[in-house]
Amino acid sequence: MYSKVSKSLLISIALIVSILLNLPRIIEVFIVNENKTLGLSLKETILNLVFLFLTSILLLTINANWRYQFKKVPIYIEVILTIVLHVCIYFSVIQLLLISFPLLVGHRPEKIGFVYFGYGIVFILLYFIAKIVRYQLVHKEDVLEKEILKRQSIQNELMALKNQINPHFLFNSLNSLNSLIRDNTAATTFVNQLSFMYRYILQSKEKELVTIKEELTFLESYIHLLKVRFRDRFEVIITIDHKYIEDTLPILSLQLLVENAVKHNEISKENPLYIYVFTENGYLIVKNKIKLKKTLAASTGQGLNNINKRSVLLKKKEILINKSTEYFKVSLPLNM
Repeated sequence: MYSKVSKSLLISIALIVSILLNLPRIIEVFIVNENKTLGLSLKETILNLVFLFLTSILLLTINANWRYQFKKVPIYIEVILTIVLHVCIYFSVIQLLLISFPLLVGHRPEKIGFVYFGYGIVFILLYFIAKIVRYQLVHKEDVLEKEILKRQSIQNELMALKNQINPHFLFNSLNSLNSLIRDNTAATTFVNQLSFMYRYILQSKEKELVTIKEELTFLESYIHLLKVRFRDRFEVIITIDHKYIEDTLPILSLQLLVENAVKHNEISKENPLYIYVFTENGYLIVKNKIKLKKTLAASTGQGLNNINKRSVLLKKKEILINKSTEYFKVSLPLNM
């Protein structure tokens, strides 16, 4: 999208140019002598001001804005088109001036020649003024863009620094917590599983695909944390055919699908949540019975959408989503 020079700026420039070029005539109007007719000089001056102002607006708008809304063309084509356009406009303006405002030139050939010469100079002047204005706008935007990029770079550096500090702080804190709860086996196990999960998530930035074996190891830690919360009201039943164990899938896919089931379904003593993870016909399938929460937060679908995009990018296949009145099932493709 090209940037436009403001209309108010172009109008101001056109007004200044038309006044400056007519300044001698304006001064002459107010020096009345015996050989001058004030009425005729005043009309002539006003007509010339208005006509030059309108011409200036047209040329400034073409050269400062309109030309840049089209796709780039080779430089020689642009030069030819620019010359042809300005020549056509130039002669059209002169003819319109001679036909519509004969008062400005009368029937004197030398005055007509002066009009041709004068407007030729005006066209060249306005062309370069428009180019200068355009250059200043682009330069200003470049400076602003560089400043924005500079700020973003500083923010990225700060975020990278935070990412370096926070993991160390967390792991040191977890180690300290482990030493405090050394005699509590359940708490120690919980902390170790949480620590392993966090390390795995941090390493996920460096990986795109992992084996089912690796993903299941991570999922077991996640399941352990959930079972501390939900106890016997939550269970994940895993039955993976051993021939698929080294097949790959997008990292964190299984955890996101289990989390999705926990997020949307009721988990209670009367309605425990059972999630089934198994392989079938080249797919890794996560399936659960639907028992939606009564106070369900609005779902954006970003989790499933994220998994699908990564699957298409990395596995060249989309995930399969099947939803019935009773079950919700997601199938992740394993083979390319």
